Amino acid sequence: MDVATFAAFIVGAGAVCAGIAFGTGLRVVQQYERGLVFRFGRVRGVRNPGLRVLIPFVDKMRKVPMQVVTMPVPGQEGITRDNVTVRVDAVVYFRVIDPAQAVVEVQDYLFAVEQVAQTSLRSIIGKSELDDLLSNREQLNKGLELMIDSPALAWGVHIDRVEIKDVALPESLKRSMSRQAEAERERRARVITAEGELQASRKLTDAAERMATAPAALQLRLLQTVVEVAAEKNSTLVLPFPVELLRFLERSTPADANAPQADRSTETESTADPGQDRRPLDVRPSWTEAERTPQQNPAHPE
Repeated sequence: MDVATFAAFIVGAGAVCAGIAFGTGLRVVQQYERGLVFRFGRVRGVRNPGLRVLIPFVDKMRKVPMQVVTMPVPGQEGITRDNVTVRVDAVVYFRVIDPAQAVVEVQDYLFAVEQVAQTSLRSIIGKSELDDLLSNREQLNKGLELMIDSPALAWGVHIDRVEIKDVALPESLKRSMSRQAEAERERRARVITAEGELQASRKLTDAAERMATAPAALQLRLLQTVVEVAAEKNSTLVLPFPVELLRFLERSTPADANAPQADRSTETESTADPGQDRRPLDVRPSWTEAERTPQQNPAHPE
């Protein structure tokens, strides 16, 4: 082998090695990622998305996703401030804002955020009452977000949102709350019924006063009631007859109807004998034949 052939072989081998080394130094960073470059163990910078060239065997790149991470927080049991045992689970939405801090400052930022979320959730349970956990979740979500975001900022992580998903209550407490809600609804129903009765009584009082001034209205109302009852096609009709209607008819009867009776009584008195003595009437009770004693009743055998 001559010198020219050996030199060509060396050049070709070097070109192949250079190509391989150059190929190993190429990295592609996705749009949702950032590349953190380490050179001999030290952070040299953050590479943006695209094709990036590294020094082979010298630089190392770690890709950090910048997307929003949805992390469910396992259910945590705790005792509220009003001594009620509950189980609460939540969900945390966060993203990395500083890749260097997320990789250098904490060993595993995902596990760290999860642990902080669990401890913060337990702390929120102990500081809150049961009514707040059930009805005032927006304020609790904001407080829980601040508690998690405070240590996470030092790790290059930003907490976007924290929400409490569910609050699990004991069965005995659920039954007690259902009874309480049922009693509350019954109380409201009774109050509404009483208010309706009060308004109806006032209207009926006004109607009674109007009918008292116009008795004919009572008769018209009675006839209307008869028409409504007769529309049901019943074989038997029970019709109440008010006393007020009788009084109305008595007042409406003309006074001339009693005049002939008065005249006849006058004529009888005038035809009587004026000389006849007017002895008082015997007001003793009349005895029947059966009630007489044996001495007074001749038909009774002795």
